[in-house]
Amino acid sequence: MHSHPPAAPGPSHTLPAGVGDDASWVLRSRSVSLERPVVMGILNLTPDSFSDGGRFLHPGAAVQQARRMVAEGADLIDVGGESTRPGADPVSAEEEAERVGPVLRALAAELDVPLSVDTRRASVARAALDAGAEIVNDVSGLSDSGMAGVVAAAGAGLVLMHMRGTPRTMQSLTDYGDVVDDVAAELSASLERADAAGIGRERIVVDPGIGFAKTGAQNLELIAGIGRLRARLGRPVLLGASRKAFIGALLGGVPADARDAGTVGACVAGLARGARLFRVHDVRGARQALDVAEAVFRAGRMAP
Repeated sequence: MHSHPPAAPGPSHTLPAGVGDDASWVLRSRSVSLERPVVMGILNLTPDSFSDGGRFLHPGAAVQQARRMVAEGADLIDVGGESTRPGADPVSAEEEAERVGPVLRALAAELDVPLSVDTRRASVARAALDAGAEIVNDVSGLSDSGMAGVVAAAGAGLVLMHMRGTPRTMQSLTDYGDVVDDVAAELSASLERADAAGIGRERIVVDPGIGFAKTGAQNLELIAGIGRLRARLGRPVLLGASRKAFIGALLGGVPADARDAGTVGACVAGLARGARLFRVHDVRGARQALDVAEAVFRAGRMAP
C-alpha cells in the first residue's frame, strides 16, 4: 500500500473512537489499518456525476487522476461507472462494466493501493473483481440478490451503504422517525444479508449514505450520530459527504466545485464522532486535515 507517516504511537487506550478489535479492514489480499484515518479517492468514469462528470471518461485521464490522488495521500481508489446522484438515470450493466473494467485493469497493474468498485450490480461487481478490484462499494446495501454471493466468493471487502429506493426516487423517501436509529436498523438488515452469504464481519464497513434519501438536516444528524451507528452496528463507519448538496446549502448555495473546504469540515466532524474512512474528491485537503485533527485528538487522549 501507499505509505504515509505513521500516527503517533501510544497505549491502546489512546486509540480513536471505534478503533479496537476491528482496527483493520480485511480485503482480498491484504488488510487496511484503521488506526489512522483512511482516505478513499473518488474516480468517477461517468458523463453525469454531479461534481466531476465527464472529466475522466478516457482511461488515460482516469489513470492519471488516480496517480495524482495516490500521490496526495489516498489509501484507496473507488472507481464508479454509474452516477448515483439524486435523479440520475440508470445505465445498463454492460455499459457500466465497460467503463470500469479497462480502468481497473490499468490501475491494478500500476498502483499498489487497493481498488474499489462503486456499483449496485452483481454482474458489474464480478467483472470488476476479475479486473483487479478488492472492494465492492454497494450504495444499495445488497439490493441485488446476487451481490452478496459475488462478494463472498471473491473474499472481497464490502462497503454497505444505506439508501432507500433508487437514485431517481430516493429523495421522495426521507420519512424517518429518528434518522440515526432508522438508518442503523436498515443497515443491520443489510449486515444480516451479508452474514447469510458468508461474508465475514471483518470484511465489512458501513456507510450511512449521506445525501441518499436524506434531507439536509438529516445528513447533519447522521454525521453527529456516527458514534451511535458505530455502537449499534459494531462496524467501522465510512463517511461520504464530499461536495454534497447539504454542504452547498450550508455555505449559501456554492456550487459543487467550491465545496472542498466545507467537505473538510464535514470530514473532521465525522472523525471526531468516530468515522474512520472518508470518501472524497479532494484527497490532499482531506488527508492533511484529517491527519492534523487525528494528531490533536490523540494528544488529548494521552494527556493526564
